Amino acid sequence: MVLNARTFGAKPEKRKIITMASDSTSFDSLEGKIWYDGKMMPWKDADVHVLTHGLHYGSCVFEGERSYAGEIFKLREHTDRLLKSAEALDFEIPFTAEEIDSACDEVCRINSIVDGYIRPVSWRGSEMMGVSAQSNTIHLAIAAWAWPSYFSPEARMKGIRLKMSKWRRPDPVTAPVHAKAAGLYMICTLSKHEAEAEGYDDALMLDWRGQVAEATGANIFMVLGDGKLHTPIPDCFLNGITRRTVIDLAKVRGIEIIERVIMPDELANATEVFLTGTAAEVTPVGEIDQHKFTVGEITNWLIDDYDKAVGKARTADAV
Repeated sequence: MVLNARTFGAKPEKRKIITMASDSTSFDSLEGKIWYDGKMMPWKDADVHVLTHGLHYGSCVFEGERSYAGEIFKLREHTDRLLKSAEALDFEIPFTAEEIDSACDEVCRINSIVDGYIRPVSWRGSEMMGVSAQSNTIHLAIAAWAWPSYFSPEARMKGIRLKMSKWRRPDPVTAPVHAKAAGLYMICTLSKHEAEAEGYDDALMLDWRGQVAEATGANIFMVLGDGKLHTPIPDCFLNGITRRTVIDLAKVRGIEIIERVIMPDELANATEVFLTGTAAEVTPVGEIDQHKFTVGEITNWLIDDYDKAVGKARTADAV
């Protein structure tokens, strides 16, 4: 049985609103509730022990989801990926997909989240400390907060600036690259920090072969003057849920999708570039190192189509 806010007769709470872009409040100091191993608890009480295996050895998986107009977009796809990511890290989350979906919805309801971000995270606990942790408890927590935009609206409209990272996505034989595993994001943090320190918004990462892979938390598409959308083959990074959604939307418009090997020198021929991700949505890129691009027709079409698909039109109509 999954215990949740309805089980205890809890009512939605008024809570402080925070976004990653503009509020300086620490994330461990927010008001509200977090779903933790089947129970709702006060936000500030949702702690883990310092000897947690997931903290020391990276045995942790997570999801990033968005709620629009009170509905989590493609919730079941996210939940299925969370369960598969855990399987890839050799552990089983002790809740069903239905229970996880219900908990995500309940977290949004109890925290009065209409347009926001949802973060389910699962990890090995602290019973054993060492590389092997066969007997450790598997935990699951779900938090949600208001989050209207990953990049600033101004940067998004003119196209964000990317810098090529020195860090590369790894060979699939060296890591579970198709899992949304916490440890795989270490090089993303390093890449983004370096880019931001030099005045850029994000970083473009190559893979271990020197081919274009993705940004630090989003997939990449480009137009090369032929009216087609070119995107790298996701063989060493996540085939994002937003990526697949945008591919489907482009096909509806009759735009041909070319999934192929893309080398960095091809950026010189690109006329439009954009990123896709749950957080980034569809975000135009205006610059990658010395290369500059326009926010063109295809990019604008897909921004509009994606906004409609996720329900932003419904949000606008309700205001």
